[in-house]
Amino acid sequence: MENRGNLKMSLGILGLFTLLGLIAWLYQLSNGLIVTGMRNVVSWGLYITSFMFFVGLSAGGLIVSSSATVFDIPAFKAVAKPAVILSTVCIILAGMFIIVDLGSPERIFYLLIHPQFQSPLIWDVVVIAVYLIVSLLYLRQMTRPAPDQGKLATLSAVALPAAVLVHSVTAWIFGLQIARVSWHSALMAPLFVASALDSGLALLILVLAGLEQVSDYKVEPRLYARLAGLLAVFVAVDAFFVLSEMLTAAYPGEESMMAALGLLTSGPLAPFFWVQVILGLLVPFVLLASPAGRQSKSRIMAAAALIILGVFCKRVWLLFSSFLIPPVAGAPGVTLGQAPASATAKIDMWAMTGSYTPTLVEWAIFLGIISFGAIVFIVASRRLLWSGEETVRAVSAAPTAAK
Repeated sequence: MENRGNLKMSLGILGLFTLLGLIAWLYQLSNGLIVTGMRNVVSWGLYITSFMFFVGLSAGGLIVSSSATVFDIPAFKAVAKPAVILSTVCIILAGMFIIVDLGSPERIFYLLIHPQFQSPLIWDVVVIAVYLIVSLLYLRQMTRPAPDQGKLATLSAVALPAAVLVHSVTAWIFGLQIARVSWHSALMAPLFVASALDSGLALLILVLAGLEQVSDYKVEPRLYARLAGLLAVFVAVDAFFVLSEMLTAAYPGEESMMAALGLLTSGPLAPFFWVQVILGLLVPFVLLASPAGRQSKSRIMAAAALIILGVFCKRVWLLFSSFLIPPVAGAPGVTLGQAPASATAKIDMWAMTGSYTPTLVEWAIFLGIISFGAIVFIVASRRLLWSGEETVRAVSAAPTAAK
């Protein structure tokens, strides 16, 4: 009864935030993107940051789920269903952030009617659509009373590379822009995939713990320990790629790259960079590196939460680092879209760099979309995952039975 009460209260709070987000979005539709903190100079903000973040969360969850079948890992099969549900919800949220960022939702049809296949943006549209279809088919097959193991194996084999590809294509949107010095890197796709693995698995661990609080769904403590060990490996890989990128940029001492590094280490983006390095990588690895640490559920939860925070900060400094460095030197820059008050004020129409702070409207929409996703996940999980003690026994016995 207590679990059901917690569930109803959670759904009520999430529903209020969802309604607030919907109202804020309608206000944005009525007044335009001027109600956000984005302008011509800084044209991407909280919405695109969240898009990158949730694509990674989705890819990480599906990689864990599909790996259970592709590589025949019995322990991970116990959490394959919640992982697929989670990855499906996250990719839907990523698409929602794109829609609100467009300003006018009907603009999405222009991409479909007049696609420019030489643009990585349309690559992302295609691969996300395919990825969503694969996720839904995979989830449908996995939640059937008697899953077809042949079809499940085929879908797993497709889902695994699709999950890697969806975040790689998102990374190429940034990495292929030669004019943006802090984005143009061959390591951009590996960086994105590495952070998808640790953040996606971290979110899955937190969600499993949350399900235990609001339902009869239970997970073996030893499974948490195994997932935590894998999470420690993913964190180490992510840290290695970040170190490689920083070293490659710093060692030659090239002026533009040093300017980009300065923004991260001591400039306006330094808080986000150091939070990611220290709280998002170093501290979680220390918490999870020892076998004793992986036996403590509280340590695992703390490490998972810090990893998610760190990856979000990573998305922030990665996105905005290039907006703080002019892509092309020289005047006049980019128009701010403002008519000058006088002839002498014309210079105020142009800028080489800009600043950005999310408005209350953006935060309301951000919280609303996330709350909507949480509601969808809870409802889907209640229908597909738990139905009382039978589900508890199935989950607890999964690692042994699958063997």
